[in-house]
Amino acid sequence: AKKSVGGKAPRKQLATKAARKTAPASGSEGSQKRPMRFRPGSVALKEIRKYQKSTDHLMRKLPFQRLVRGIAAGIRSEFRFRSVVMHCLQEVIESFITTLFEETNQFALHAKRVTVQNKDLALLVKIKYGNLVPLLEIMG
Repeated sequence: AKKSVGGKAPRKQLATKAARKTAPASGSEGSQKRPMRFRPGSVALKEIRKYQKSTDHLMRKLPFQRLVRGIAAGIRSEFRFRSVVMHCLQEVIESFITTLFEETNQFALHAKRVTVQNKDLALLVKIKYGNLVPLLEIMG
């Protein structure tokens, strides 16, 4: 078998957690405690704060590179990319997509809705990027 090199070590269970799993539940079988649920929207707000604080990439590096290389191969087969160029491309595209979704959210709020819909994005693209007709056709 191949020995693993590097990476994170598996986390050890705390003693209380292990004891809780082995100890029989007190009372009847049906009276097990249900896991705590957060109120609607609080998890989303927590994620928003997390991503606003972070400076990391939002998309994973390798899938993004495969996507870019696939698009470039469709144009011309002999493209090669430096890692710095990939990093810059990812930075710019993530910034563009983030701005696009922020503005789409504004369109939804203007329509007195909280949920972003396809028509919000289509209207934004039509107003802001009217000369990009093929993009509108892709969106439906």
